[in-house]
Amino acid sequence: MSESRYTPPRVWTWDQANGGQFANINRPIAGPTHEQALPVGEHPLQLYSLATPNGVKVTIMLEELLALGHRGAEYDAWLIRIHEGEQFGSGFVALNPNSKIPVLQDRSGAQPQRVFESGAILLYLAEKFGALLPQDLATRTECLSWLFWQMGSAPFLGGGFGHFYVYAPEKFEYAINRFAMEAKRQLDVLNRRLADNRWLAGDEYSIADIAVWPWYGELVRGNLYGAAEFLQVQEYPHVQRWANEMAARPAVQRGRMVNRLRGELSEQLHERHAASDFDTRTQDKLQAQEAATPA
Repeated sequence: MSESRYTPPRVWTWDQANGGQFANINRPIAGPTHEQALPVGEHPLQLYSLATPNGVKVTIMLEELLALGHRGAEYDAWLIRIHEGEQFGSGFVALNPNSKIPVLQDRSGAQPQRVFESGAILLYLAEKFGALLPQDLATRTECLSWLFWQMGSAPFLGGGFGHFYVYAPEKFEYAINRFAMEAKRQLDVLNRRLADNRWLAGDEYSIADIAVWPWYGELVRGNLYGAAEFLQVQEYPHVQRWANEMAARPAVQRGRMVNRLRGELSEQLHERHAASDFDTRTQDKLQAQEAATPA
């Protein structure tokens, strides 16, 4: 497949028409585009997010903490529709100047604490509740190494492979080949680690697994970019074993549902304000209630 040659100009200029599927929200500057306050619920922890892989990390973490009995981890999860530019509202930008989901506000102290970047949120919650972060130095260090590996590696999977394989307005052979190679290399890194370890930090389930699973676990389970066959994910049996073990955890199943807009309606809980919402407020139930209500 031949591709037309492109010679960069001396000075780059922004052409919004070249933004592809996300052209309406991509721009080369930061800051808010409009005034919009964020809603606040009754719980100390307020999450503003969407069920992308980065968003799912945090809702899984919160559900795991609740499953461990940490009542202080109760939270309100508010849906941020990034395709509509809600992350550029003034209230959101005040919490995350980078205008990316997820962002967490902890209102339990004298002064509200904002936390942005999904890895930082996982570490903040682990330290706040003393859970899902190993205590001995060697295992903690291993856990944090894999946490930061994910933060550094996943942009090549998402912004690299995912973008050019799924979202770019045109298919470019060089870009897809380049990032497919890197995605498979990363899967091989994980496969080698998990060949001899149940969890990424060793014998202990941790925030490292919670960070990595929504990206690489869902990729090998066929739930990310529709690329399982293209990347031949069956070549990574240890990643698949680990991914399926995590997927069977009730807290993972719940966390995956929160702020979700795609897939089965029974798996979409657009907002989460109480544990009972999983039983009463998924989209299939809300639509059934609406259909049953007389006009």
